[in-house]
Amino acid sequence: MRLATRDNGMPDGELVLVSGDGSSCLPAGAQWPNLLGAIERWGEAAPALQDLSVRLAAGEGEPLAPASLRAPLPRSWQWLDGSVFDTHAKLMQVAFGTEPIENARPLMYQGMSDRFLGPCEDVPFLREEDGIDFEGEFGVIVDHVPMGTSAEEAMAHIKLIVQINDWSLRAYAVPEMKTGFGFILAKPACSMAPFAVTPDELGENWQDGRVCLDLLIDWNGERFGSASGREMDVGFHELVAHAATSRDLVAGTIIGSGTVANEAYAEVGSSCISERRAIEIIAEGKPTTGFMRFGDRVQMDAVDIHDRHPFGAIDQQITRGECS
Repeated sequence: MRLATRDNGMPDGELVLVSGDGSSCLPAGAQWPNLLGAIERWGEAAPALQDLSVRLAAGEGEPLAPASLRAPLPRSWQWLDGSVFDTHAKLMQVAFGTEPIENARPLMYQGMSDRFLGPCEDVPFLREEDGIDFEGEFGVIVDHVPMGTSAEEAMAHIKLIVQINDWSLRAYAVPEMKTGFGFILAKPACSMAPFAVTPDELGENWQDGRVCLDLLIDWNGERFGSASGREMDVGFHELVAHAATSRDLVAGTIIGSGTVANEAYAEVGSSCISERRAIEIIAEGKPTTGFMRFGDRVQMDAVDIHDRHPFGAIDQQITRGECS
């Protein structure tokens, strides 16, 4: 199934089922008005939504207006972002001039979850000098996960998969890391691609808790990266189990992979600007690529070998925000 959220003036929007080609949709109806409510009762919701998906495939439905789409889950109870691409971690140590983090457990922080930006929303920031950066990654949405759930058990709790742009303000990152507390200023609201998909929708591209798709990223119309999600050092099921080590995870918790990165970065590029700057430091002794400026546009779109785009595209422009 492919699910999306259509703007209806309400905080959580209207849940719709989306056709394989992304051209038509069916509203989920009064029983399942939004995705947050559906994921909280997924055992009941999934069969009903699957029936609608079958009807949609049979030709029912109405035209889908892409401009009406918000993030599939416009807000949630919890957003936990990992960092499980070892290549990215090593390059970021170069970019930030920090020492390696010795930890047997996956890296993870808790970020802002009360708002996720839609795939085509303009993104306002106050200052270019804050180091505006994009970060392309994948994420999963779980149902209720009991405390102490194992990685093997966690796989069954992954109900939906999403594509995310985890916006970052790099000028704040290192000072906040040095405090020993979590990110606040460095991590504003993330963006999501328009469609959340069930794992079966990805077919062979969902393997061992990993999204085995190339994430194509264009910055101002030029290809910036095409790294694959298959090189995660731990899978999403292991991230879910890690997060549930000492707590239940509420249904609707979103867990991110961290920036997608590949060992062959010289060939496939990067999924964030900071990583490219680290590569330039290694090669040339200093970074030459600047961060984003007002008016810049970034596009992100995961694609498989058959040129299918399961999540749809993020296509956003940076704007100058105003202090309220």
